[in-house]
Amino acid sequence: MGVEAGDARAVADYYQLLIEAVPLPDGVPTAVDVAYQADQRRLLVVRELPAVHIVPVIREYRCVRSPDRIAPRPRPAEEVRRIYSGLVAQLVLRTLHAAFAAEPPGLVDEVAVNAHVSTRNRATGQSEYPCLVSVTATRAQFADLVLTRLDPRECLRHLAAVVSPHPWDVEAVPPIFDPDLSRYRVVEPLDAAAVLDSRPVLLQLRPVEFEHLVRQLFEAMGMHAWVTQASGDDGVDAVAVNTDPIMGGVCVVQAKRYRKVVPPDAVRALAGAMEDKHAGRGVLVTTSWFGKATHEFAARHGRIQLIEGGQLEHLLAEHLGLRVTVGPLDRPESGGVVRSMPK
Repeated sequence: MGVEAGDARAVADYYQLLIEAVPLPDGVPTAVDVAYQADQRRLLVVRELPAVHIVPVIREYRCVRSPDRIAPRPRPAEEVRRIYSGLVAQLVLRTLHAAFAAEPPGLVDEVAVNAHVSTRNRATGQSEYPCLVSVTATRAQFADLVLTRLDPRECLRHLAAVVSPHPWDVEAVPPIFDPDLSRYRVVEPLDAAAVLDSRPVLLQLRPVEFEHLVRQLFEAMGMHAWVTQASGDDGVDAVAVNTDPIMGGVCVVQAKRYRKVVPPDAVRALAGAMEDKHAGRGVLVTTSWFGKATHEFAARHGRIQLIEGGQLEHLLAEHLGLRVTVGPLDRPESGGVVRSMPK
């Protein structure tokens, strides 16, 4: 009765039972924690993952005639990592599938999953519960997937998931929502995408996290076919396509996670990249600010847009609903002029 009425506690308990009942291989934890945001019909799931040790380190055993013995054949480390990362991705997709497959379908329009692993910090000996994957998907997005034909890891990327680059080393990523689901049960429901990081300070993000955030922002602004290029200056260089029929076309995006003023060479490099990629537009975005020479160059060029820290905060709030702060910048002590875009 409580489930049919949409009672948050009853719905959460119901989905927890359904997800935990899904058959999984031996040794894979079935435990999940679930919360339900009734006003948004969103299910929040915290999934327990197995450690990398679940992957057998011995691939096979061979019979050796001389001397007569059974010899183990170890599994290469790279193969162990590939199998484990694939298993993690499959478990996350299996969790999403179990949630969306449940009846009645009208209860849940969106599912968010944080996948964690229980481990111990080798430096401190303290127990830890790092997040290895965090993803949110709508029912419509998930319905478009052909689960029997896709690559699980590529699928998570397609869903804009936050994925550990090295899950076998327990390299944590910031969860999309707070894994302590008790807060969602005792207070008004919160937007699951409202917190990218427990410390929403842009300058504290690692390069992979900053790249993910920049990609999400520009995809929300209409960019598609995002391809990240190598960057050697703690920034993000990417080629994207805007599908707008009038203003669309190839666009080069360069994002600089700087504390100080961005040097003028950056905008000249962007112009060169635009020429190389035959791009109609270029965007240079930074957590800090640009100097006078950079603004003048962009104005003369005519097809380059500059986005400074203040405007970046505004765009993240407008397009992703993220309330962030840039963090402390190394401002000029005297004689300098710091320009910033209005918020």
